[in-house]
Amino acid sequence: MTQSQSSQTNRLLGYPDDARLLIINADDFGRSHACNAGILRSLTEGVVSSTTLMVPCPWALHAMQLLSDHPEISFGIHLTVISDVPLYRWGSLTSREKVPSLIDEAGFFYSDERIPELLAQAKLSELEVEFRAQIEAVLATSLKPTHLDWHCLFNGGRADIFEMTVKLAKEYGLAVRVFDPSTGEALRGQGLPTDEHNVVDTFKLDIAGKSAWFAKALRELPIGLSEWAAHPALDTPELQAIEPESWQVRPTDLDFLISQEAREIIEQEGIVLLSYKPLQQVWQERCSSTT
Repeated sequence: MTQSQSSQTNRLLGYPDDARLLIINADDFGRSHACNAGILRSLTEGVVSSTTLMVPCPWALHAMQLLSDHPEISFGIHLTVISDVPLYRWGSLTSREKVPSLIDEAGFFYSDERIPELLAQAKLSELEVEFRAQIEAVLATSLKPTHLDWHCLFNGGRADIFEMTVKLAKEYGLAVRVFDPSTGEALRGQGLPTDEHNVVDTFKLDIAGKSAWFAKALRELPIGLSEWAAHPALDTPELQAIEPESWQVRPTDLDFLISQEAREIIEQEGIVLLSYKPLQQVWQERCSSTT
């Protein structure tokens, strides 16, 4: 990536060309009580700067109450059409009859193993209906989200889904997470700031040595806007029961994100922690001026 490309979002947000900007977003707010408690702690005690809400999940109402109690927290909507836990599942907010291409034989969203099947059959019109339902459910509570991203789907999973999500973001005055620099290039060309590097999905990191990886990644953070999609949660019996094979990912994320080491490195390196609010403001300004 060239210097001019790497500092494009910096200029759109009013930062110097050589600034290193970082959004640490806690994905999966509302997924479980352990996630809610861990994410809240990572936001109030740690270096996490934003979160995203899984509206169809069992603990979403609790998460929305926490957001209401903490209006200073910046949050987006984690658009959810995947139910990725075998024995702990969720489905559409919209009635199943209106979104049949999104629903499996048991009446839930498809599992992550069946994402290719879902993407092959999902009707864009039905996805838009469900995405709107999730956005509207949040707005109905008077909460004010900052952005949209997707649960388990890289850039929405299909080009038309990505484009539809961007359209919804512009309509609702929100920003959009972009997972890789090439996808965001056209948006930045429209004056819309996006992540400029590949988003770090902490779920894919090795548990052993994770803190060392985080520390190294902070010290080597590139110029421009980066984002980490983190997954903090408390280590509880609930979490272990829901995710028996992967539960350790979440407490190990939390451990580093609330550590003194994380704060010290960010301060030493002069890294600017951002939420999506500054991006949202520019998206709103640009989109309102073109309508």
